Amino acid sequence: MTAIKENSTIQENRKDMLDQCPVMYVMEKISGFWKPIILFQLSTGEKRYSELKKAIPKVTEKMLIQHLKQLEADGLIIRTARPVVPPHVTYELSEAGKKLSPVIDAMVDWAYEDMKTIQ
Repeated sequence: MTAIKENSTIQENRKDMLDQCPVMYVMEKISGFWKPIILFQLSTGEKRYSELKKAIPKVTEKMLIQHLKQLEADGLIIRTARPVVPPHVTYELSEAGKKLSPVIDAMVDWAYEDMKTIQ
């Protein structure tokens, strides 16, 4: 895999756009095929990894773990590990993630309406 040059013109332009464009900022946080789906699943409350995997059966373990880590790093979800054996880990929306719920719900509403016009 090719390393991304931190000081490249493209990276500079990208950083500028993230600071100036709210749509780009949101897309940076929720981009990826699975992130909006994970956020949608967590909008009903906290879930364990196995519950998320069951709710999103087509996602691979690698992708689910990767996206959960990214969502946590971006402050959209909270990972809670309880010190018991076996480990008990749950995921839930953070306050910032909860504020995104209406956006995800609007996407769902739009999709249902648009799917009706296609059929």
